[in-house]
Amino acid sequence: MLRIGNASGFYGDRFDAVREMLDGGPLDVLTGDYLAELTLLILGRDRLKDPRLGYAKTFLRQLEDTLGLARERGVRIVANAGGLNPASLADAVRELGERVGVPVRVGHVEGDDLTARHPGALTANAYLGGAGITACLAAGADVVVTGRVTDAALVTGPAAWWHGWGPGEYDRLAGAVVAGHVLECGTQATGGNYAFFTGHDVRRPGFPLAEIHPDGSAVVTKHPGTGGVVDTGTVTAQLLYETAGPRYAGPDVTARLDTARLTQDGPDRVRISGVRGEAPPPALKVGLNRLGGWRNEVVFVLTGLDIEAKARLVREQVEEALGERRPAEVRWELARTEHPDADTEERASALLRLVVRDQDAEKVGRAVSGAAIELALGSYPGFHVTAPPGKGAPYGVFEAAYTDAAGVPHTAVLPDGTRRAVPPPGVTLPLVDLPEPPPPEPLPPGPVRRAPLGLVLGARSGDKGGDANVGVWARGEDAWRWLARELTVERLRELLPETAGLAVERHVLPNLRAVNFLVRGVLGEGVAAQARFDPQAKALGEWLRARHTDIPEALL
Repeated sequence: MLRIGNASGFYGDRFDAVREMLDGGPLDVLTGDYLAELTLLILGRDRLKDPRLGYAKTFLRQLEDTLGLARERGVRIVANAGGLNPASLADAVRELGERVGVPVRVGHVEGDDLTARHPGALTANAYLGGAGITACLAAGADVVVTGRVTDAALVTGPAAWWHGWGPGEYDRLAGAVVAGHVLECGTQATGGNYAFFTGHDVRRPGFPLAEIHPDGSAVVTKHPGTGGVVDTGTVTAQLLYETAGPRYAGPDVTARLDTARLTQDGPDRVRISGVRGEAPPPALKVGLNRLGGWRNEVVFVLTGLDIEAKARLVREQVEEALGERRPAEVRWELARTEHPDADTEERASALLRLVVRDQDAEKVGRAVSGAAIELALGSYPGFHVTAPPGKGAPYGVFEAAYTDAAGVPHTAVLPDGTRRAVPPPGVTLPLVDLPEPPPPEPLPPGPVRRAPLGLVLGARSGDKGGDANVGVWARGEDAWRWLARELTVERLRELLPETAGLAVERHVLPNLRAVNFLVRGVLGEGVAAQARFDPQAKALGEWLRARHTDIPEALL
């Protein structure tokens, strides 16, 4: 059995987690996920300033006082903190080992950087699988750093090394992919960002780990005495996060999420079994980041009476002041956060948000800040803003492309410097949609009560480029029978009017008692473009849970 933990879900996660995981209990491998679409844009801008950069510097600082502990405990460390420059990070880890007196064998994985093939892109990185990690570990690496591998590859690579799996053992690899997807976002698997958090102490949830067995089944748990909770709900929520249909494609294997079965295996232990796998698709996903232009924003505070009239006045004034210098995109949003007869000024106030974007930095800079601030003494009563408008800042645009896996130079650089080419999959299988399974039996007729959906359903949402997914699950069989029939695409559009004009897909996962919606284009050009109030759709599911509908009283 491989005991593998996670100590980072994003660049900026809890700094002490590496030490906590090494101190907290036995581990064989400790992983860290530092990369996201937005992170690669940030690292790309770092690399523009200094070609030696482009990796997650936090990772090095975390190793400074834990490298010796990992060596003492016999724990291998695998992280994608190499970002855009895994070779430089590997060198830095070696230098760190020499400085702190801990000899360390470092391997790294490269070949994902395809920026040269995409003129105009700041970054272009293929999502590699775990085979390069496997090769580095088999060659004796204590630490393996990678660039853009899939999040789950941080688990499939070590699992294949530990258990000796070959590339065609799809069911075993698929089980590791599912376990890796649960671990990748850290404490989201242990009660963080959890819909039903009020029943648990989640003030400082521990980071997750998985016990992965030779057949690919796994138990998700956490170190004893750490905070949070691991139950079928927290694991279901994470399985739905940033996924879509039943086929979850990756470079190593396509995992069938509809075959996964979750069972409570004791306190803070959830067993994942039954996962089936298929050959991976022939193409690899490539994440492209480019600089899209410049953006700025101003948030006007509207207090007390006549909120709509105040908003209308300042909007007309700003629009007129912009005149011919009006940016290409101007968006207004009024958030009615005020309360009548409020006992504090803040609770008496609403927020009017102005967001502008343009290719010309001047059009979003002084032109906008001047138009806003020059109104300070001549606009609505109580005029003020949350912060002085700035000069504007560049924003990024994320796009997904695909390329033939055979044309990507996936390379494992072993601790002795040997470069080993990782061959593409020998067998591939193009993705096709599965037919929707038949719905469960409907609930018998009975009285209903208008109430928030979240009283009976959990949800978790997230970004997929310019798209968003909303996974919704039921905690019991009766609630599932109602969910599967009630929450159709048409009903989702009614409950979330922002999705009304967009393409929406629904995928049904009966084993998880869940439906997963993919909403196309709701995030515009992706998180870095910041085109929406919630640019990563983190709270889209919570908005859905807060919507009221007629719910059978038997479920309440």
